[in-house]
Amino acid sequence: MGKRHARTDFYIKHRGMMRFETRIGAPKVADATDKEMEREFHFSQMGPLGPLINLEEARELLVRIAFAMTPAATLSQPDSDNIPAGFTYLGQFIDHDLTKDVTENTLGSQVTLSSLMQGRSPALDLDSLYGRGPTHAEDATFFSDGVRFILGQTMPAPDVPGLPPFASNFPLDGFDLPRANSSGQSLPERRQALIPDLRNDENLAIAQTHLGFMRFHNRVVEHLAGLGTPSALLFEKARESVVKHYQWMIKTDYLPRLVEPSIVDDVFQNGRKFFEANGGNDAPTMPIEFSMAAFRFGHSMVRDAYEWNRVFKTGGGIGNGTMGLLFNFSGTSGALNPTGDQTNPDSLRLPTNWIVDFRRLYNFSEALRPDLAVTPAEFNVAKKIDTFLVDPLIHLPLGSFGNRDAALPPVEELNLAFRNLMRGAMARLATGQQMASMMSINPLTPAQVMTGSGGGAVLAGDAAIEAAGVAANTPLWFYILREAELNNGKLNGVGARIVVETFHRAMEGSRHSILRDPGWRPSLGRLDPGTQQRDENVFHMVDLLLFAFEGRTELLNPLS
Repeated sequence: MGKRHARTDFYIKHRGMMRFETRIGAPKVADATDKEMEREFHFSQMGPLGPLINLEEARELLVRIAFAMTPAATLSQPDSDNIPAGFTYLGQFIDHDLTKDVTENTLGSQVTLSSLMQGRSPALDLDSLYGRGPTHAEDATFFSDGVRFILGQTMPAPDVPGLPPFASNFPLDGFDLPRANSSGQSLPERRQALIPDLRNDENLAIAQTHLGFMRFHNRVVEHLAGLGTPSALLFEKARESVVKHYQWMIKTDYLPRLVEPSIVDDVFQNGRKFFEANGGNDAPTMPIEFSMAAFRFGHSMVRDAYEWNRVFKTGGGIGNGTMGLLFNFSGTSGALNPTGDQTNPDSLRLPTNWIVDFRRLYNFSEALRPDLAVTPAEFNVAKKIDTFLVDPLIHLPLGSFGNRDAALPPVEELNLAFRNLMRGAMARLATGQQMASMMSINPLTPAQVMTGSGGGAVLAGDAAIEAAGVAANTPLWFYILREAELNNGKLNGVGARIVVETFHRAMEGSRHSILRDPGWRPSLGRLDPGTQQRDENVFHMVDLLLFAFEGRTELLNPLS
């Protein structure tokens, strides 16, 4: 699987190899050879085939729907009901974990069939963090001693005349991703992050999230070493602990915030009904309904700007961190400078003044640490899950989905809503109504599809959309967003089922799994300040960050 979002080949179980052109267009379908099947990340289809449509004729229709989802008015898209904004990028991090192929470029006689299947299967085992591990010749470069991750150093950022000092005019160790930064390479190569999945450096929010997980692993290593774990076992024991805490956090914190909790409970208590219900010991697959529609709900959670840290905020700072700047201050989509200038030789690492203040992305009061809370005006909540996307997603940077040196495509192909809708049509995803019928869920009414709750995209009144019958044959991604919009911003119905069952299967199929180890409980969670005891059932994302950053304000917010 490629490291970018512009995947061109999909092996879909029982359908064969789908070969997409580099630009958005009609896919070519071919029977996969045994060798191709062996080498490809395995997708599957949960529901029926969608309607057969002429993609050239459908293009204009999908453009109309996409631009209804991305009008200038989305700058006033409603905020969610207190979902911290960090969960937007945690979701992106999880997505890359699910879709990372750790066998890439290494298929050969030394790789066993079981490891091939595991490496190309969606699993919540943090392979986007660990790659193929410290014993692999190429991926050993991610580790300092065969056990701990190498962390990067920021570069000094001068103080701004007329504003108070921001404590950013010196480098800080451990607050940027490690970067190649060696002589004899091109500037983009020297900025490239030394991590297994370069998608985790395509915007600064996910890059800092990835860094938080690296720090968490290193702290778990220290913790286990302190308990006397033999050095020969230290890496694998640490990885197992990290992965299981991560899965527990997803099950008990991430999913219930974003998905109707009753559906989360039903799947984890009673099992799956629609996706690989009898998965057994077979390697899991990735349903295209999840990857091309349901788990793209996070796109509607993106804000156009963030109160990022003490420097980049609206009150008393330089100005907030816009989404465009978060792209620019990355090594994949940008060039670690405000304009994304690839030729700037002084932009090789993250400037110190762009280190995130995690207190602004997650609510640490939930972890019994009100001392780490910021004021409501400085706290970021995600946008509500609905049928709107914010303005910056109308004009994606080329580096976020392909070659940033390529010629600009037609304007609609820079629009994330159009890209999502068109990809779904190219793969003949089932409509929302087809999936609802398969799951015996009451479908949305035509009025709900076309008008929604009054807080999202309005399709009613567009003659072309009405004539095309979108009210009764709704693109799956739009349908799932509309379900959430009508459920006060939480996935429900079709979308909820696809997401939770896919997560459940991915946990079941992971090398380390809380589902296959039902007696396991977190051991690294919060301490009750009164009793100094841990609740063995509680481990949320704030607990992960607290452990990773030693519970210290100056590490969670180094520019304080």
